[in-house]
Amino acid sequence: MNILGQKVTWHDTRWINQALTHRSAGKNNNERLEFLGDSVLSLVISDFLFQTFEQLSEGELSRLRSQLVKGKTLAAIARHYQLGPQIKLGAGEIKSGGVNKSSVLADAVEAVFGAVLMDQGFAQAKQFIEAVMQPWLQDIDPQIIKKDPKSELQERLQQRGLQLPSYRLLEAAETEQEIRFKVSCQVAELDLKIESTGSSIKKAEQSAANKAIEWLEAQ
Repeated sequence: MNILGQKVTWHDTRWINQALTHRSAGKNNNERLEFLGDSVLSLVISDFLFQTFEQLSEGELSRLRSQLVKGKTLAAIARHYQLGPQIKLGAGEIKSGGVNKSSVLADAVEAVFGAVLMDQGFAQAKQFIEAVMQPWLQDIDPQIIKKDPKSELQERLQQRGLQLPSYRLLEAAETEQEIRFKVSCQVAELDLKIESTGSSIKKAEQSAANKAIEWLEAQ
């Protein structure tokens, strides 16, 4: 059977059948396998990044991993391998266009990873995941995550021809241990205003910028 561009000989086909069954289609659905697949995916990607990029810090590795395991990437993987038509959906979900929903596609990819783990074991699951994600692993650019969030946000907005973000200190609240600063990051042309806090104004601004980047990626 071909799944996500790979040929798999299943010992027990109930695992892949369950992985491809959305919760709208029955009780024996892919939610539990999705949970398992999310964990094994994170481990496999963490190991790959650790072995490949010895020069990167823990924080940089974490940021790279988050780009590879997020729902947007997994949905792109599903579309690349045309997984949608293989997913079993309930009538209501079909009518609402579930086969094209990024969340449905991403969940199914994780569930397939979980199914391979259960049926084939970790070594085969690791090999499968790395093969499926090879096009994305080849495109990793460590230079992207070396930029601080404020610089990255500024660059992304400039690429879209938008004005630079503005930051404003909203409050400084003193606790027994420290002072917490709340700032806002605003992009007027997008009607976007995000607030965040930090132990310094700089950290609060970086946090707000990072949330703004996540917002842009979700659009």
